[in-house]
Amino acid sequence: MNSFNEVFESVKQYCRDNKKIPEIGLKTWIEPLKPVSLNSGKAVFSVPTEFQKNIVMTTFGRILSDAFLNVIGMEVEIVINVESEETSSSPAPTDAELDKKDAELQKKYKFANYDYTFDTFIEGPSNQFALACSKSVAKSCSSGEVSGYNPLFIYGPSGMGKTHLMTAIANDVRRNQPDYNIIYVTSENFGNELVNALKNNTTADFHEKYRSADLLLFDDIQFLSGKESMQEEFFHTFYKLHQEGKQIVITSDKPPKELITLEERLRTRFEGGLIADISAPDYETRLAIINRKSELLDLKMPAEVSEFMANRLKSNIRQLEGAVVRLKALNHFAGSPINIPMAQSVIRDVLTDEQPIPITVEKIISEVSTVYGVSPDDLRSSKRSQQISIARKVAIYVVREITQMPLASIGTEFGGRDHSTIVYSVNSIAEAIQKDENLSNLVNDIIKNIKDKSKS
Repeated sequence: MNSFNEVFESVKQYCRDNKKIPEIGLKTWIEPLKPVSLNSGKAVFSVPTEFQKNIVMTTFGRILSDAFLNVIGMEVEIVINVESEETSSSPAPTDAELDKKDAELQKKYKFANYDYTFDTFIEGPSNQFALACSKSVAKSCSSGEVSGYNPLFIYGPSGMGKTHLMTAIANDVRRNQPDYNIIYVTSENFGNELVNALKNNTTADFHEKYRSADLLLFDDIQFLSGKESMQEEFFHTFYKLHQEGKQIVITSDKPPKELITLEERLRTRFEGGLIADISAPDYETRLAIINRKSELLDLKMPAEVSEFMANRLKSNIRQLEGAVVRLKALNHFAGSPINIPMAQSVIRDVLTDEQPIPITVEKIISEVSTVYGVSPDDLRSSKRSQQISIARKVAIYVVREITQMPLASIGTEFGGRDHSTIVYSVNSIAEAIQKDENLSNLVNDIIKNIKDKSKS
């Protein structure tokens, strides 16, 4: 054999012929390895990412060493470098190789999906009350009766299962009452539909859609905070449905009393129903979620791996389920038994994916303009109406608070305003929120909503 490339081709063929590595594992993880050098008892390869390196070393490292021994008659140590660590002379992967790997890793696995029903919801101390209330509402609706829990208001941090419960209610009712008009909507979509309806003069259609619901499921009500026209529209929808005995289920990240910038008439009506909270699952519940998800995905999960994941992923249910789905995909591609090193790679990947999306100035301007009922262009313009002027100052203040951008750069983002104008805007809002509690609550809600949306 004249080159390392030829040796490696023979190693791969040996693994294929002797069924050491499944074909899908070879294509996904081994084929993308770039041979660098073979000398001094070391076979050196390069890969694009740390994640790929970890998988190859933990899952296939020993197999590759044995294959080299059988092909060239000598033991070698497998060394894998991440290309960012390589010198500029190191061979780079071809576009075709990267596309091939990405196509495999980014697949949407049909076997990873399951219905959000009460049967797939794992009960624990942190969610027992919310689950019982949700089942009661579903039972009443399924019987065509008016629930005593109207509205049902479920609150808790993101990723705890609120949307799962809403969907479970809808699935249960739909199964028993196929003719029910069930409407599920997020506050963001509700707001977008309202804006489009006003723009296109189709508010009658908008009213008909929401005010004819037999069951209205409204997700993330907190994002209506500070948006008066949307709150007004939701109030009339809520009032009509409630008067007619139609069931309403609402979710939020906090209880009604803490939604300070929601109208008082909305908060009091929410508090007139049943309020149930969901908090972070304890260890036993996390372990049960992992095992149940594994069972639903037909994944043979060793007990020590389940326990390892339950001990390290404590934030929310979405993390746990996402980790199991990735582990299923990895097991499918690698074709090797699940082990703790594999779980470590998946956990790193999940935690990296859940880092907040960077918040841009454009997103901040969009949120503030929606709250104040002006356009993003207005905030960048030279218009001086009171509403636009206040909204602009708030937007400048929020940009500074969230991004910590230099004042000159903020000025550039707002139509080329000079440094002194930006300083004045920041200082005037900072002083105003010390004196005006309503403004302080509004600005805090804007900042929180922007940050929350960056995590979703």
